Amino acid sequence: MANAIAVVNAGSSSIKYSLFLNRGRDLELEVRGQVEGIYTAPHFVAKRRDGATSSEKTWAEGTKLGHDGALDYLVAFLRSELAGDHLIGVGHRVVHGGIDYSGPVLVNADVVAALEKLVPLAPLHQPHNLAPMRRLLDRAPELPQVACFDTSFHRTNPELAQRFALPEELHEAGVRRYGFHGLSYEYITSVLPEFDSKTTSGKTVVLHLGNGASMCAIDAGRSVASTMGFTALDGLPMGTRSGSLDPAVILYLLDHLGMDARAVEKLLYDQSGLLGVSGISSDMRELLSSNDPHAKLAIDLYCYRIGRELGSLAAALGGLDAIVFTAGIGENSPAIRERVCRNSAWLGVELDASANAAGCRRISTLRSRVSAWCIPTNEELMIARHTQRLLEV
Repeated sequence: MANAIAVVNAGSSSIKYSLFLNRGRDLELEVRGQVEGIYTAPHFVAKRRDGATSSEKTWAEGTKLGHDGALDYLVAFLRSELAGDHLIGVGHRVVHGGIDYSGPVLVNADVVAALEKLVPLAPLHQPHNLAPMRRLLDRAPELPQVACFDTSFHRTNPELAQRFALPEELHEAGVRRYGFHGLSYEYITSVLPEFDSKTTSGKTVVLHLGNGASMCAIDAGRSVASTMGFTALDGLPMGTRSGSLDPAVILYLLDHLGMDARAVEKLLYDQSGLLGVSGISSDMRELLSSNDPHAKLAIDLYCYRIGRELGSLAAALGGLDAIVFTAGIGENSPAIRERVCRNSAWLGVELDASANAAGCRRISTLRSRVSAWCIPTNEELMIARHTQRLLEV
């Protein structure tokens, strides 16, 4: 019999999950998948570690399964999968941990109540992250749950890196830079020394480039600065998010264009970024294959902003030894990696074009003063490891 840990990542219309077993070594992925379209046309899929589909179910169009119904179906499926194995806990990805949570924590009603207060800081993610916790507390209170936060890795940032130039009372009230994608950065930091031992004590910038995108400066394994700040809207342009913006733009939208707060929120979170600039798509693959000049403009702006942020983070580190690409675009787009590396030649990055095109782990030449890497992230495994450690099994 093996101990099993389930990992849940709940979004607005889907619940992604993974099931890991501990067979005496590191945790091993057993099955993963998602329930998507949970308020419109629910579809469940489970895939083995080799990618083969092991189970699938579709509900009728218009079925509103919701988070509760989707989680109920998912838990029943996982218990049926376990056979003689024992589900010892569930780990949850939670976007925002605020000031108080600097590491994983066991979930109870008080923790959920505290995390609900952070919903205004992550309105698109936090409510959905918390929904499965509430359901399990109600339906399976004996099952331990662990909340793992995307902000925790950045709690090592120096005080100055967390500051806005605002009055002290606002800083004390929690208006500060938090940083996100911490679980991804933590995983990359844990495996990078396997590829380059110098990074254990070196200065690294990791580029988490996906539909949500950010960059993190890491000094000897500790986060010292990030492009994201008070919310996951800050920093780089993303699939549909604007990234950094002069705050007076918001005042202009409110006062002179007559937009209300909700309309501004929708603009900045859902209608900007690659989609807003191109007018075509938020998908980098579509933009790279398009001949439309607006698609080119969106890509150019994306890479330009990455270049500016890389220089800023190198300054925060006081030097640079390595850069690492990860997440959907970072792992799968040689064209974007090439542009970023060539734009970073002034920092000492020398691209190995053939290695980059082939998707090798090291994509810089051996003589490159700053090494460049492409390493897949694994936030789910990081959550499972945290859950295992906290439960001490």
